[in-house]
Amino acid sequence: MEAAIRAFLTFLDVEQGASRETIRGYRSDLRQFLSFANESRAASASPLAPDQVDPLLIRSYLAWLDRKGEKKSSLARKLAALRSLYRFLDRDGLVGRNPAEEVRTPKQPQYLPRVLTKDDADALMELPEGNNLLSLRDRAILETLYSTGARVSELVGMNLEDLNMGDGLVRLRGKGRKERIVPIGEVAVESVKEYRAGLKPSASSQQLSAPVFMNHRGGRLTARSVERIVGKYSSRLVGGRVSPHALRHSVATHLLDEGADLRAIQEMLGHASLGTTQKYTHLATDQLMAVYDRAHPRAKRPTGASDKGAAS
Repeated sequence: MEAAIRAFLTFLDVEQGASRETIRGYRSDLRQFLSFANESRAASASPLAPDQVDPLLIRSYLAWLDRKGEKKSSLARKLAALRSLYRFLDRDGLVGRNPAEEVRTPKQPQYLPRVLTKDDADALMELPEGNNLLSLRDRAILETLYSTGARVSELVGMNLEDLNMGDGLVRLRGKGRKERIVPIGEVAVESVKEYRAGLKPSASSQQLSAPVFMNHRGGRLTARSVERIVGKYSSRLVGGRVSPHALRHSVATHLLDEGADLRAIQEMLGHASLGTTQKYTHLATDQLMAVYDRAHPRAKRPTGASDKGAAS
């Protein structure tokens, strides 16, 4: 089983072009399952083979995770990792069935992603105060995230050569190393220019392959650092702290509110499926209904009111 996992991870890297984060996630999830499976069959001296995994073992694994308090979304992700592994093994003729396909995905709780109001988004952009280098950088990061709808991994992977400030365009490298060109607004462009102008000139920082956003040592920012930056400023908003991904949700929702085409939003965000983008339609509708119920004077009938003419 260990060899099968290694072969699958190599396939993801070499043939699929998966990101390091994706490969790291698959490795962690699959090895956790392998550890559980080995402990469950401790009496057996032989290593676990892929064809020895059955739906019952997988269900036991998910039940164990549930007892540990893992979220339903985590259970679904770990089950999906096993399904992907066995699809790979089946493709290469190493197994005759996919036991993970016979296990139902745990039902997910329905929730709406946090979305900033337009006023809150504007306020967030102004929170990095002053003209010191860190404030300039943080303001440029917030503006770029909100302007482009970029994922955090795409933002930190952005190089100088990816920016076409004259035309207001930026190239983003998304999941599976797929590239797309998206617009970047004038305000974000000016913020990036101001930040870059404040950097100490050096040969490495001016190369086209240099990262747009740097840490204090002159290296590329990490995704975790950007999450901390967004969290630091957004915690000062009335609604509280948000993640960088909430800015991505906000971009899509605000564009939709202004009449942008759903297909265009899909291309901008780099969604493989239109169905992923369509959730913003439901989000906008649900938010409208929530506001309507709270604010409209005749949204709800008075308690105890009877229907006129209900009985004759």
